Amino acid sequence: MPIRSALFLACMALVACQEKIADTPYLAALSEPEIVRAEHANAPPNARPGSCWGREVSPAVVETVTEQIIVQPAEVLDDGTVLSQAIYRTETQQRIVTERRETWFETPCPEIWTEEFTASLQRALQARGMFYGGITSQADSRTRAAIRRYQKTGGLDSAILSLESARRLGLIAVERE
Repeated sequence: MPIRSALFLACMALVACQEKIADTPYLAALSEPEIVRAEHANAPPNARPGSCWGREVSPAVVETVTEQIIVQPAEVLDDGTVLSQAIYRTETQQRIVTERRETWFETPCPEIWTEEFTASLQRALQARGMFYGGITSQADSRTRAAIRRYQKTGGLDSAILSLESARRLGLIAVERE
């Protein structure tokens, strides 16, 4: 009987871990900006009417450099006796290593986001090892985290699904040229 109890407790611990993983929100995804329609004042310039857009903003990277600059050298006799210590001043400078960057990308409009679309998205991401847990048909924090993981491999660090990613996942038809 003790073996069954130990096995039961081990299974319960695993289930508890799974629930913890599933319920933990992905904090970056929670602060994600909303989708912007082309007609909105905040839309990118030259946006096609009826289209929807997401935006990724990468903050500037600033480097702070502190240097000790000699103002007056030390006075030292030939025998090594120090008459006066050197005097230094500290100078701190900041410089921008990487400029702030704003990237606009087209995204599926909200009316496309049906429960069926979301379930298909979750299955596509799950098949690629990016979505963990059960298919819920809800665009929840786990779904947004999986979208971010998938798109980050292509250089877009956003939890808003880009139209290009949706096409690569086979969720939206590729336009003819």
